[in-house]
Amino acid sequence: MADVDKVFKALADPSRRRLLDRLFAQNGQTLAALCAELDMSRQAVSQHLEVLEAAHLVTSLRRGRHKFHYLNPMPVQEIYERWVRKFERRRLRALGDLKRRLERERP
Repeated sequence: MADVDKVFKALADPSRRRLLDRLFAQNGQTLAALCAELDMSRQAVSQHLEVLEAAHLVTSLRRGRHKFHYLNPMPVQEIYERWVRKFERRRLRALGDLKRRLERERP
């Protein structure tokens, strides 16, 4: 599966998006800390983190007995650059053209 497919698959699940939101709010959390904030079992959170790590949306770092999870925004940025940004430019240009046309027609 291509990396972009893994990212879209990971982002498709609302539980994984909540995990990403939690890491955005406070980066570098342990599994226990993430479980305390979410109404999910430890095993479910761990499985979701595995999918997020496979998509490179989350990285982890082991310090002693603890494993800390960190948000990696780069895959989302790459999707934005490839899929969103180019459409956004066209829409903004159209809105700018409309604004100028309406201003010219104003009495």
